[in-house]
Amino acid sequence: MNLQPFFKFFLIIILSTLSIDVAAQIKSDNSSSIKKDSVTIGFVDKMQDLAKKSATKSKAEFESDKALTVQVRIFEEVRLTMQNAKSYLKSGLDTLTIKQTLQEIIKNYKIASDGVFTNKGTAQTYRNLTATKKIINELISEAEERKVRLDARQKTLSGYRFRLDSLLTTKELFSFPKDSLELMDYLHSLVTVAKEIDPVDSALKLASRNVQILLNSYNLEINTLKLSVDEIEHDEKKMAMATLAREFPNITETPDAYRPFTEILNFSKIKALLTLQFYLRNNIWKLLILCGLFILSFVYLRSLKMIYIAKRLLIKDFEGQLVIRYPLLSALLLVISIFQFIFISPPFILNVIFWLISCLCLTIIFRGYITRYWMIIWLLMVGFFFLAAADNMILQASRIERWFMFVVAIVGVIAGIINLLQKRHHELREKWIAYSIAFMVFLELCSIGLNIFGRYNVSKTLVIGGFLNVVVAILFLWVVRFINEGLVLAFNVYTVQDKKLFYLNFGRVGARAPFLLYLLLILGWVILMGHNFPLFEYLSQPLLNFLSRDRTIGDYTFSINSLFLFFAIMSISVIISKIVSFFTSDEHLAVSQAKGANKQRLGSWVLLVRIFILSIGLFLAIAAAGIPMDRITIIIGALGVGIGFGMQTLVNNLVSGLIIAFEKPVNVGDIVDVDGQGGTMKSIGFRSSIITTWDGADLVMPNGDLLNSHLMNWTLAGNRKRVTIVIGVAYDTELEKCRQILKEILSSDEKIDKYPQPVVQFEQFGASTIDLKIFFWTKHMSENNSTKSDLLIKITSAFKTNNIKIPFPQQDIYLHKNENDPI
Repeated sequence: MNLQPFFKFFLIIILSTLSIDVAAQIKSDNSSSIKKDSVTIGFVDKMQDLAKKSATKSKAEFESDKALTVQVRIFEEVRLTMQNAKSYLKSGLDTLTIKQTLQEIIKNYKIASDGVFTNKGTAQTYRNLTATKKIINELISEAEERKVRLDARQKTLSGYRFRLDSLLTTKELFSFPKDSLELMDYLHSLVTVAKEIDPVDSALKLASRNVQILLNSYNLEINTLKLSVDEIEHDEKKMAMATLAREFPNITETPDAYRPFTEILNFSKIKALLTLQFYLRNNIWKLLILCGLFILSFVYLRSLKMIYIAKRLLIKDFEGQLVIRYPLLSALLLVISIFQFIFISPPFILNVIFWLISCLCLTIIFRGYITRYWMIIWLLMVGFFFLAAADNMILQASRIERWFMFVVAIVGVIAGIINLLQKRHHELREKWIAYSIAFMVFLELCSIGLNIFGRYNVSKTLVIGGFLNVVVAILFLWVVRFINEGLVLAFNVYTVQDKKLFYLNFGRVGARAPFLLYLLLILGWVILMGHNFPLFEYLSQPLLNFLSRDRTIGDYTFSINSLFLFFAIMSISVIISKIVSFFTSDEHLAVSQAKGANKQRLGSWVLLVRIFILSIGLFLAIAAAGIPMDRITIIIGALGVGIGFGMQTLVNNLVSGLIIAFEKPVNVGDIVDVDGQGGTMKSIGFRSSIITTWDGADLVMPNGDLLNSHLMNWTLAGNRKRVTIVIGVAYDTELEKCRQILKEILSSDEKIDKYPQPVVQFEQFGASTIDLKIFFWTKHMSENNSTKSDLLIKITSAFKTNNIKIPFPQQDIYLHKNENDPI
């Protein structure tokens, strides 16, 4: 900053002060004149004008310096923004791929529209509507995903342009220097910046225009797709409300017009594969979950089978053990049958694939187990079902298909009636199968009648529904049976402390599964059957909307679905943690010594693994339910207050459990003594640990007490404990010979360690014997008692052979008779 104006200002003040003093002296001298007064007043005015001009000039210079500073900063920000914009433009957006995706969406929409919006025929079919809606919904999701990316791109491009425009319209840029040389330099800087900005701005405009064109195309296509979905839903609703309405003339009458059957098959195949492709691509993580559950189930069932083989508990005909006959197939059947419901509204072809795999697995498991008659019935029903399923994937009506449906239904009815008349239902393992066959006959008869009189859609639904009812019923009944068998088999060899591993009363589990499992089976059967009926989808939609509707309590928004998901994830994490505990407990997997050692090493980490599983489950459940973290903080704070007032003991035990898990003073399977109570560590839990005592009882000890007790861990010392035997021999015994005999006995025993060597020491002269002690080590402390018992037998036999006596305690009593005593 220029300091000269300030010096001038100070000089003016000094001169003004001096002039005032001079004027005072003149006035006091009484020789003043009017002329001198006038001069003095004129001089003051000039000084004031000079001060104002100096202040104005100083302010102008200050504003000029300030403007210069702002200009430099703006130029730097402009250059930085241009660099960022150039980098962003170079990163680019693959517009070619996005255009191709749009063309692919338009192409797939044309395929999906076939039979619904084009080539309609005389009537719509429910399967065609649902398949088309699924495809269009997937296309909408794909289009909206690209639209989000385009919106983000457009927003960023607009942001760069807005930033440059706002910087270039700053008022300080239009404050020009007064000096001509400085003005020329500034104008040169402006020209340079303008040249740099121009190509960047043009590129941003071009990129923004291209993105906007793509956005408009996507918006137009999304609107078209959504309007199509609305139209399909309207048709579905109308079809649901008129389920029994006539759609075609009677089957014996000649139709007005039909599309060639080969065309119908071709576009039905294309639509089915397209639907499957979209669905699998968007639900790949669910398939991975399914694979993970299959692996866990297979490991569990295979482990059960290995245990039964090791303990020679397998029955030749696998009665009550069929679930472990083929663990791989059983695991596949169980996981697919139970967890297929995680796939929300799957395409029919995916369901058919699941059912095909399940039927194949059950057929192989059945081989040689059920009677030949019922095996033929099962294969016949599976064959009918897949014929009906193949027909159900045909998306447009034709005269050929109607006759095919008629023939399949007729044959199915005949087969069902013959089976019912045979009255061999007493051979069935699951009696409900007979009811499902009778229901199939009824549905197929209804389908035949409706088909004859032109009620095509409901007739087709009943054809697939009848056979699906039998196949799904048999699959689910045997799935429930397999679950029950798995639980019973686990209970029979289950030796860990927690018999509530699967949250069932094992004492009441028998040959028949609990009613709850049958209830869930019926629910699953209803859902799978209902998906074939338009009215079911229409009636279930309000319930789904009710479950998914957002609700607000205070600032927290949730839905019933999110609450269900929270409890489901927590329950699964708890069950998985307990299953981990099951597989690492005592002797379940210890079919060999090496496996037992590995299991013990794994068992020592069980608590940490369970804590990790539960922690991950908790965080996933919180994230899935959308619970804000600040609410969790409040809950933790409240728990902290509770801990401070009344939960010290519980927290002490929990922390002690963590200390045991990390420091490992004791592991699962260790042989311990705790305050004189000996046994084997069975498990280490969150709050308490369990020790199986030598008497067979399970001692539950809080972790805090375990750490505070005098704990002796024999396993840390190699599972070795010195054994002592005390023996007394007669005084006339040859001691060296006795020592030699004992050493020979000790050295010949294979259970006794040779290092350290056994020791025989003579201790003292007793009242009746010379006492000696034998010290030796066994290879494992579990052999101490048996080895000691065998040694006592051998020592007794050897002493008898060598005439070495082991005297019993005795006293000699001498009676002295006095001569004066009477006789």
